[in-house]
Amino acid sequence: MTESPKKSEYNEVPKEEARAVDEAAEGETVGLKPKMTLFNGITVIVGSIIGSGIFVSPTGVLQGTGSVGMALIVWVASGLFSMVGAYCYAELGCMIQKTGADYAYIMTTFGPFLAFMRLWVECMIVRPCSQTIVALTFSIYIMKPFFPTCDPPDASARLLAAVCILVLTFVNCWSVKWATRVQDIFTGAKLFALAIIIVTGFVQLGRGQTQHFNFDNTEPDVTKIALSFYSGLFAYNGWNYLNFVIEELKDPVKNLPKAIYISITLVTLVYLLANVAFYTTLSPLEVLGSEAVAVTFAERLYGPMAWIIPIFVACSTFGAVNGVLLTSSRLFYAGALEGQMPEILTMIQIHRMTPAPAVLFMAALSLVYLGSSDIFKLISYVGFATWISIGLAVLCVPWLRWTHPEFARPIKVSIVWPVLYIIATIIITIVPMIAAPVETGIGCGIIATGIPVFLIFIKVQKPAPVRKFLRAMDIFMQKTMMVCSPEKPAQV
Repeated sequence: MTESPKKSEYNEVPKEEARAVDEAAEGETVGLKPKMTLFNGITVIVGSIIGSGIFVSPTGVLQGTGSVGMALIVWVASGLFSMVGAYCYAELGCMIQKTGADYAYIMTTFGPFLAFMRLWVECMIVRPCSQTIVALTFSIYIMKPFFPTCDPPDASARLLAAVCILVLTFVNCWSVKWATRVQDIFTGAKLFALAIIIVTGFVQLGRGQTQHFNFDNTEPDVTKIALSFYSGLFAYNGWNYLNFVIEELKDPVKNLPKAIYISITLVTLVYLLANVAFYTTLSPLEVLGSEAVAVTFAERLYGPMAWIIPIFVACSTFGAVNGVLLTSSRLFYAGALEGQMPEILTMIQIHRMTPAPAVLFMAALSLVYLGSSDIFKLISYVGFATWISIGLAVLCVPWLRWTHPEFARPIKVSIVWPVLYIIATIIITIVPMIAAPVETGIGCGIIATGIPVFLIFIKVQKPAPVRKFLRAMDIFMQKTMMVCSPEKPAQV
């Protein structure tokens, strides 16, 4: 990791070359461009939230609640909770219009150390692991019609997952418009699949299939119900992803809150109706015993056409991989701008205007995790860190109200909402610590690895030979990828 000076001598040659080419070709500065419309913003959020979870297994929520009625309440409550968090993020996103979302908010509010810890866990573990898992899910379900009675070969699944990641890496390096178009198309595909399931559910309700909708066997242990909220909220993970690309959103003050409200309302409604559809046909025992609820549902009702659901699940996860890659690369980019990651990750491809180095770095980490067989366990170790980070970001709302009342706030939420969200986040974080202390302890250990990294690579001045080597590597990579640091138009 290198420091990010405002103007470094080893940037000058590539920058001059980049400016000459860029001015001749397009006559504009190099940097991320606001090309995303409101519709693009909605599809980024919806596409990032709806991955494989709602198709594959709502089992986690049902296990904690014990009854269908309570499970549906948890799904709705999780959506409302996510809406409150998104409401707070709308204020932060319009007040601090920087790529990086909660990383940028924590940096502005609490300084570099806590921001780096957020960056470390999210960039080095959570995001690449999550992308790898979703890519593996894509490959398994795209091959499902060819292996109807058994699991696809592990080597083939991993190879296809790698192809998925590489194809989307190319798309995201080539054009922001291409990346958002992929997101639009595959978000449409997953919503179409869910529409088929939901319409089928309405048909089943019309036939009187309501026998499973009750509160029988509701779990009396409040701790287990709290853990079911953890599963429900995980399914909504991604509601804050548009904030990561806010510099590329047109008219963010107007479009960011609109995109958030429309998207989360849509997802909550879709999740509720999809679960209702499942329970019109499958009993709680069948849901608990199914590895892929949507596939079991299709096999029961669609007969020879049951194969369409695995295909649509694959489309859903393909779009989710693209959404994670699109937004995660901006998190690397934002961290590098603050000098907390290698400077090369701040740079923009001079012709395509995309953060190609950050996209490639994210893809490389995801491919590395494809070789691991313990990815799911690793994610479970650090999953609670996501909610700590989001809670810390929401804490920025009241903190900045107190410390920086002069900041412009195009959107100003009632202070009640961030306070309620912070209290709920504390509860959601503490309950898993009590229920699973070993996993939590290991997760804390993984997170703590960021402390020596921060001290060695960020705080301590590096020796001259190390700085010289890093400068040489930056020059080499700049020339290889034809990238340069983003330029700002002259202030007048």
